[in-house]
Amino acid sequence: MRHLMSPLDFSVEELDQLLNLAQDIEKNPAKYAHACDGKKLATLFYEPSTRTRLSHEAAMLNLGGNVMGFSSADSSSASKGESVSDTIRMISCYADICAMRHPKEGAPMVACQHSSIPIINAGDGGHQHPTQTLTDLLTIRNVKGRLDNMTIGLCGDLKFGRTVHSLIHALVRYSGIRFVLISPEELRLPDYMRQDVLDKKDIPYKEVVRLEDAMPELDILYMTRVQKERFFNEEDYVRMKDFYILDKKKMGLARKDMYVLHPLPRVNEISVEVDDDPRAAYFRQAQYGVYVRMALILTLLDIHVD
Repeated sequence: MRHLMSPLDFSVEELDQLLNLAQDIEKNPAKYAHACDGKKLATLFYEPSTRTRLSHEAAMLNLGGNVMGFSSADSSSASKGESVSDTIRMISCYADICAMRHPKEGAPMVACQHSSIPIINAGDGGHQHPTQTLTDLLTIRNVKGRLDNMTIGLCGDLKFGRTVHSLIHALVRYSGIRFVLISPEELRLPDYMRQDVLDKKDIPYKEVVRLEDAMPELDILYMTRVQKERFFNEEDYVRMKDFYILDKKKMGLARKDMYVLHPLPRVNEISVEVDDDPRAAYFRQAQYGVYVRMALILTLLDIHVD
C-alpha cells in the first residue's frame, strides 16, 4: 500500500508514468469511466478548500466511484476533540482511499501511520501540497512540452506557500532548472528551503523584489496569493496583500512563450485583464488537476485499465 505525502514519494520515472496516464485520461475519458466502480473516496478537509476538495471528488466520480467526507473541522468529530489517528482508523472501515487537508504540518503523515487505506496529502499547513504539484507538473509539460531546461519564476508568498515548496522539491530533480525567487523581504523563501534544497543540489537561483525585473527571462511564471490565514496579524497582511499585481503592462515584458500558472484562488495578484492572454494557463491548470488526481487514485489503488 502506498500513500502520497510529498512529490518525492514518486521517482522521476514514476512521475512520468503518472503524467502519461493523466494525459491518456484526458484524451480517452470514457475508457476510465468505470475503473473505480464500487470504490469510495473519503475527503477529510479540516480547513476550507474549493478546487482541491472538489477536484478530488470529481476525479473519483469520473472514475465511477463514490465520495464521502467533511469540508471543515467544525462539521466533524474533530470539534469534539477526536484525534487524527482515531479519525483515520474509523474512516479506514468506510472508504477505500482518503484525501486529507489539515492546517497542522505533518497531520497526514500521522494519518498514514494509522491507516489501512492509501492517504493523499491534500495540503498540510505551510508544508506540502503534492497533488497541486502533480497538477503543476502536468500543466508545465503540456504547455512547454518538457520539464527540464527552464527558468521558473516563483512570485509572491514564498515563505508560507506550500505549493511553492512542493514545486521546488519536484522540479530540482530535472536537469537545467533555474529559479527566480520574486518576493518582498518579509515573504522570502525560508532558509531551510534555500540551504537544504537549492544550495545542497547546486540549483542556480536568484532573489529579486521587483516582478518587472524578472519577466523577460522567464519560461514559466508561477504566481501565488498572499495567504491571509497564514498571518499572525491583520496589519502585516494588509501591508503585503497587494505587493504584486500582474497586469497587461507587465505581461508585455515577457516572452511570447512564457506561461502564467497560479494554484488559485487568486485575490488581486493577477488582474482579470490577463485572463484573455493565451499565455494565461491557470484555468487550464485547474482542469488538469482533475485528470492528474484521477491518475493518482488509480495508481494508489493499483487499478490498471487496458
